[in-house]
Amino acid sequence: MLNITSIIDHTLLKPEATKEMIEKLCSEAKEYNFFSVCVNPYYVKTAKEELEGSNVKIATVIGFPLGSTPKEVKAFETSEAIKNGADELDMVINIGALKDGDYTTVEEDIKAVVNEATDKALVKVIIETCLLDDEEKKKACEIARAAGADFVKTSTGFSTGGATVEDVKLMREVVGEDLGVKASGGIRDYETAKKMVEAGASRIGASSSIEIAKAMNK
Repeated sequence: MLNITSIIDHTLLKPEATKEMIEKLCSEAKEYNFFSVCVNPYYVKTAKEELEGSNVKIATVIGFPLGSTPKEVKAFETSEAIKNGADELDMVINIGALKDGDYTTVEEDIKAVVNEATDKALVKVIIETCLLDDEEKKKACEIARAAGADFVKTSTGFSTGGATVEDVKLMREVVGEDLGVKASGGIRDYETAKKMVEAGASRIGASSSIEIAKAMNK
């Protein structure tokens, strides 16, 4: 059976998340050997304390969930997140600029985060596939690669849809083996996660991680 737990970002990004819930998330991540926890920036310090001495990484989000903050704000968010202990940064692209065909702005937006993170943290670029047509998805992936990102990611999980097998396949075709592909949004069971990996995903973002892990271990 495919070992998916080792590539899961155990995620809790709900606005109502409390410190106690984040502590529980971190405890679960250690117990099930998930790759990382993914938390809102406010809780990076908490996660850092809870995961001290473990191999679990800390991911956080930048420009989340809309992607429409200026690049300078995203750069500042990135700097603060790294200072507080983040190992990975899941940033949302400027979706409106992409749809306008303003590709320079989109690339500069990603570069602002990449430049702050270079040699300090890994950058995943959320392209929000549910809001894009296939040509826009391809262009977003090409721009992310050109801007020096480490991963492209399907979704925030806060828009009109999540990851699909078709989108993961498309993204993998565009970025080749140079970048990681993270499937995120609506992945609630082992079979769905397995299909995403088979389609080319190298990381899974999920809040139903424990259900996935338990199904895998049956």
